[in-house]
Amino acid sequence: MALSFLLVTAPVSAQESPVANPANWPAAHSPSTITDAKTEKAITKLLRKLTLEQKVGQVIQGDISSVKPEDLARYPLGSILAGGNSGPYGDERADAAKWLKLVNEYRAASRKAGAGVPILFGVDAVHGHSNLPGATIFPHNVGLGAARDAELIKRIGTVTAAEVAGSGIEWTFAPTLAAPQDLRWGRAYEGYSSDPAVIASYSKAMVEGLQGPLLAGKPLTSEKVAASAKHFLADGGTEQGKDQGDAKLAETELVRLHAQGYPPAIDAGALTVMASFSSWNGAKNHGSRSLLTDVLKRRMGFEGLVVGDWNGHGQVEGCTPTDCAASLNAGLDLYMAPDSWQGLFDNTLREVREGKIPIARLDDAVRRILRVKYKLGIMGPRLVERGNPAAVGAQAHLDVAREAVAKSLVLLKNEGGLLPIKPGAKVLVTGPGADSMAMQAGGWTVTWQGTDTTAADFPKGQTVGRAIADAVVAAGGAAEIAEAMGATKPDVAVVVFGEQPYAEFQGDVTTLAFEARRGELDLLKGLKARGIPVVAVFLSGRPMFAGAEMNLADAFVAAWQPGSQGQGVADVLVARRDGKPVRDFTGTLPFAWPRDARSPMSAPLFPLGYGLSYAKPGSVGRVNEDPGVEVGSKLAETTFIRSGKVIEPWRLGLDSVVTVRSVDLTAQEDARQFTWSGKGDFALDGPVVDMRRQLGGGYVLRLDWRVDSNGAGPVSVSFGGAKLDLGATPGTVGQISTVRIPLTCFAAQGANLETVTSPLRVGAEKGFGATIRDARVEGVGESLPCPPASR
Repeated sequence: MALSFLLVTAPVSAQESPVANPANWPAAHSPSTITDAKTEKAITKLLRKLTLEQKVGQVIQGDISSVKPEDLARYPLGSILAGGNSGPYGDERADAAKWLKLVNEYRAASRKAGAGVPILFGVDAVHGHSNLPGATIFPHNVGLGAARDAELIKRIGTVTAAEVAGSGIEWTFAPTLAAPQDLRWGRAYEGYSSDPAVIASYSKAMVEGLQGPLLAGKPLTSEKVAASAKHFLADGGTEQGKDQGDAKLAETELVRLHAQGYPPAIDAGALTVMASFSSWNGAKNHGSRSLLTDVLKRRMGFEGLVVGDWNGHGQVEGCTPTDCAASLNAGLDLYMAPDSWQGLFDNTLREVREGKIPIARLDDAVRRILRVKYKLGIMGPRLVERGNPAAVGAQAHLDVAREAVAKSLVLLKNEGGLLPIKPGAKVLVTGPGADSMAMQAGGWTVTWQGTDTTAADFPKGQTVGRAIADAVVAAGGAAEIAEAMGATKPDVAVVVFGEQPYAEFQGDVTTLAFEARRGELDLLKGLKARGIPVVAVFLSGRPMFAGAEMNLADAFVAAWQPGSQGQGVADVLVARRDGKPVRDFTGTLPFAWPRDARSPMSAPLFPLGYGLSYAKPGSVGRVNEDPGVEVGSKLAETTFIRSGKVIEPWRLGLDSVVTVRSVDLTAQEDARQFTWSGKGDFALDGPVVDMRRQLGGGYVLRLDWRVDSNGAGPVSVSFGGAKLDLGATPGTVGQISTVRIPLTCFAAQGANLETVTSPLRVGAEKGFGATIRDARVEGVGESLPCPPASR
């Protein structure tokens, strides 16, 4: 399949203007209880007291990986966040007490600076307090959309708020109100549905659950947190589903599809809104005055604060992550500048002094930030103290998650009434997802991409496979969790499989095909050949074309990414001793299910809203197995070597002094061993790739390797033509290790990320040897040091 790697922005026609007409948009208004006259008077008094430096500090947010509490004495920042891979004191698996300690350290330091104005602390609690091991992890939004239950959504918001507040934090970057239209987008699972009506019905409920009612003259209570309606706007409408891409839409379609969740959220009192990385008709939303000011703040009457996304202001035309007056002037109130805060502070201060940023605009932004801080009770005469670690993972919270899992399941096929599994049955539970907390929790779980999540992270949770096995045994049957069938033939096999975890950008794909890479198809075929009835439990962040797998299964369940409480799956799939399950299927598809791998869909296999149940069964029959397009892996722009194999379209080139052979590192022939007999390089070359969108987003060049021997001189690594020095001993000989170099380091040495043709070149001298398993670009969301430039 021919792949296009250079993203070209098509010219915008006169009918596709990036300037909104507010009269075409729905009206809304923040409730009058978002503030009060007394609070506004106190804010006005404080604004007169704040120095220019203190005001500028208020509109900047840094990440805990790059800001220390003591930095606030010199840079009085208004907000701190903990990004997807940022844990307290470098500990990604810190408990609630450690989070509380960290937040209080920032809070105390901020009160000593900035005229006593405390920091606002934000975190991505997108399906429960998902940064925190032991927390209650709910299904991702795609599963909640299948539940069609706004009252449940409100209870989920209530639980999430209690656990976030329990760790001392007062702000979550949720809910996501995207309406994904192209499921190739790697963040599709963060959207409740493609149907704007579903999103609108949920947005009010989630805001009310997180924040509670806004009462006049009173702050939120100690178990409530600020919500953030995001991402404004059309992050789910980008062309080809590209993360941070361009939504090329007429204004009527922008409003109809992508704006409907915001008025209910604003009317419910959402205290914050987050701007989208994406563009509308070629103009970045972080720099769109017509969207952020004319539509959001005026037409929709939003009186809270507008926060940016991770260095998103740096993508505005004429801006960099450390210099962007245009975003603040457009209506952004709080820059999310995780690792760029220091330069941004200095440049913003200069631009206010030079008049490039009007003082009235700065004061308005600061007023909105202070308004939210007062409403949260972190300043003023009646302080609200958050911090109840015992709330994290409380049993009542886990019960809500278990209910949500059960209600999220969608039954797509149940031939012969195989489900529910009968009492007394002998059951084999198998497949790569049977005992994988990472697969069932998905991205944004403990870490950003969620790839290293384990069952140990959630001791009060249960994997899907173990929950099913326990339920089978409780009903008088026998169950085994195994990779393959043993000597005893089971009555039924439950195969749990699907997508591996991912978060934004890493999850972008080129087709809607599920690609079986872990023996799933062979496993299903083998069971079928033995005459064993098969239940397929499909874990995914989106509907996917899986025609062959569906035909091999007698029953097929879309389980999405259910989170930590796998018992909810067993409640529906396994009958108790009385022959009835705890719950019937009630979920229906939040997105249409594809008939083939093409996107956009020409015609779905199952329409939005489809779903069978025990009470209302149906027969599916044989489905299409032709994907309709040539299927390959997702764009290889960011994966260069995987398990020792060079990924197309990249090609390996060697100097004559470098030899290579396939070797076993952790599995059979899963790596390549390079040996230098003299000074030289090996390099990967390929098509022209535009990697500018990875710059400033916490992306690194990652090498998983083992240094086999040190050479006569230093080792260098090049990316995009810029070379950095790893030194003569880049790792412990004989030990597998990981090298992560920020792309910003290469850019600083002259790499042109707009036209990358060589994403990896390793140079060394005689005697050096290294075995490389994987090489790729990945997002880590944290600040890492740069190696020195190579001479």
